[in-house]
Amino acid sequence: MNQSSDQKSQKAKPFSGIAAVIFALVAGGHLLRLLMGWQATVNGWTIPMWVSYVGCPVPAALAVMLWREARK
Repeated sequence: MNQSSDQKSQKAKPFSGIAAVIFALVAGGHLLRLLMGWQATVNGWTIPMWVSYVGCPVPAALAVMLWREARK
């Protein structure tokens, strides 16, 4: 390998890291909602709890994938 390809592979990917943190916070919020039984209401409409059953693992998986991307 030449030096330029080594430098490219060691470059930080700050956007991926920031996005991973945001997705982890979203997943954590949904997990807290499920564990604490919090109700969420938007414009008078109560959001069903099943939304958090999807809203927890999906952003958590995206956070893991982005974190791995940021570390490459």
